[in-house]
Amino acid sequence: MTATPTFRRPDLPVVLTMGDPAGIGPEIIAQAMRERPALRRQVVVAGDLATLRRAAALTESGASGAASALMWAELEHLDQFPEVPAGCVAMVQACHISSPVPLGQISAQAGRAAADCIRFAAQAALNGEARAVVTAPIHKEALAAAGEPFPGHTEMLQALAAAHLGVDVSRVPVRMMLSCPGLRTVLVSIHVSLRDALAAVTREQIAETLRITHQHFRQLGIASPRLAVSGLNPHAGEGGLFGREEIEVIGPAVCEARAAGMDCSGPHAPDTVFMRARQGAFDVVIAMYHDQGLIPVKLFGLDDGVNTTLGLPFVRTSPDHGTAFDLAGTGRASTGSLLAALDAALGSDRA
Repeated sequence: MTATPTFRRPDLPVVLTMGDPAGIGPEIIAQAMRERPALRRQVVVAGDLATLRRAAALTESGASGAASALMWAELEHLDQFPEVPAGCVAMVQACHISSPVPLGQISAQAGRAAADCIRFAAQAALNGEARAVVTAPIHKEALAAAGEPFPGHTEMLQALAAAHLGVDVSRVPVRMMLSCPGLRTVLVSIHVSLRDALAAVTREQIAETLRITHQHFRQLGIASPRLAVSGLNPHAGEGGLFGREEIEVIGPAVCEARAAGMDCSGPHAPDTVFMRARQGAFDVVIAMYHDQGLIPVKLFGLDDGVNTTLGLPFVRTSPDHGTAFDLAGTGRASTGSLLAALDAALGSDRA
């Protein structure tokens, strides 16, 4: 079962989670609302009001006077969004924090708050109350400290979607797509050790990744997306000299996809396929594991990279960076990746 995203009415808001309250998420949200005031009529922030106010104060130094101050409109329900006064940033108190957490520090309280915001946003999208979900960065250690069993956003959102649909999590396969201008890559495996990632390179996993990716790009209006499949080994195995995965596993999955009518090629040499995609040869690259796909995307476009979860029954995007504890509280974190994620959720072809 591959869940089909429900593209909600454009008058519904995008729900934006504040991320880990000890990181830069609240600050880049506040700054993004200053830089792009039109977003205030499209976005509801799921977070903690005191934390968001602190973040707004930390980011006011770059502006002047009243124009830099943000006014927050706290909603009890998302259906109150149309009533938000002009110029205010809508927010929902989606978590409980006794007082704003220390910046730049891992804590169970911060992890719990971040998880509660994710749950609120996902449920809103699943219930048809939100157009899409955008998630600010979370800290995986804080999430674990809070007792959450998920290694990251992707796995948590998958579990929430499966529970809503009343099916086992295995029935909602998801994949992570990372994109920057000129390059998109979808990962066969995500937050696992390299040893486990190698074990995940199976014909079934690759075939499912190709199906999910093909369906996603078809929904974006690309009738026949060009899918390039990366090899696993140097030089794509060099005819079996450096490993046989390309011959015994990856190649057969590519042939299966072609037989199903997909424009699919590979396995391609991993050290050149991303460059070729960036030059326009392919619409997307299927990478065999996390770092194989993320390193080129972050090299080419960390400042405006976007993480999109494919396979969910709703649209979810995120900035392609972490909590940046070293920058928290400085007001200097860039909004570029968050703005790109919001643009994608609002309808860009990068979603």
